[in-house]
Amino acid sequence: MTDKLDKSPSDTPPPGDTVSKSGASGPSPEAIKAIPVRHWGRWISGVIVLALLVALVLAFAQGDIQWSTVADQLFVSSVVQGAGRTLLISVLAMIVGVVLGIVLAVMRLSKNPVTSTVAWLYIWFFRGTPVYVQLLLWFNLALIFPVLNLGPIYKNEMTDVMTPFMCALLGLGLNEAAYMAEICRAGLLAVDEGQTEAAQALGMSHAKALRRIVIPQAMRVIVPPTGNEFINMLKTSSLVYAVTYNELLRSTSAIGSTSYAVMEMLFVASIWYLAMTSVFSVFQYYLERYYARGSSRSLPPTLFHKIKANMLGLGSERGKA
Repeated sequence: MTDKLDKSPSDTPPPGDTVSKSGASGPSPEAIKAIPVRHWGRWISGVIVLALLVALVLAFAQGDIQWSTVADQLFVSSVVQGAGRTLLISVLAMIVGVVLGIVLAVMRLSKNPVTSTVAWLYIWFFRGTPVYVQLLLWFNLALIFPVLNLGPIYKNEMTDVMTPFMCALLGLGLNEAAYMAEICRAGLLAVDEGQTEAAQALGMSHAKALRRIVIPQAMRVIVPPTGNEFINMLKTSSLVYAVTYNELLRSTSAIGSTSYAVMEMLFVASIWYLAMTSVFSVFQYYLERYYARGSSRSLPPTLFHKIKANMLGLGSERGKA
């Protein structure tokens, strides 16, 4: 005889089962054990890059370079004056480029076929020829125009008019205007046409609507590439060495040719260029952040915010460890 099986439900669930609120039973979920993915490629590439960087630093440290000369010549009066002239010609050329670029952009967008064609030809010529060639054209302008004759207004020898400073200013400024014209045109086209129509419906003239409505909104698009253009202008200004303008590169080269410290003085010039571009890069970042206030909900973090976030992130990771 076999015993009868007890088929009545038990009050206690079997091991591993849980009873839900609705009365249904099922296996209990196990705790998820998260295993971080190991990015071996990142570590390997980082070690390789650091090794190459260390090798490069050691090569220059052990090379035939008098680093004491670099430190001694870094703040020589002629070098500092050359850096000041580089900054001066870059700022003035950028002002010429921005002002003339805005005018050319408005001419390019004009419905007048004459003004739009002239603006297109200007941009086509100055963007299509190298800056170095344009500087030499201005410097040798006296070969085809010995005298600058503007009638009763002004008359003088071209060699007296086209000084190295004037050649550098015209060569850099007029070339920059061609690029700034395209940047400004892109910024003006980025503004919705409804803004202009609304301004005209309020009785504003086309010029007033452009000045009060369109250009302020276009600045958000114009400012970032303009900052890049100015940083590029600081470096491009070294080309005015060809027209004998005594800027930073010419000042350092003159010292290097007389003291036979050619490489050392090139390092001095590089340090000054890096310092100036770094300062203006920070200024450009905060200018972009200022004009991004009305377009983005959260402004991009500043340098101090990034450092603080990284420090807090490292602290939280150590706490978890």
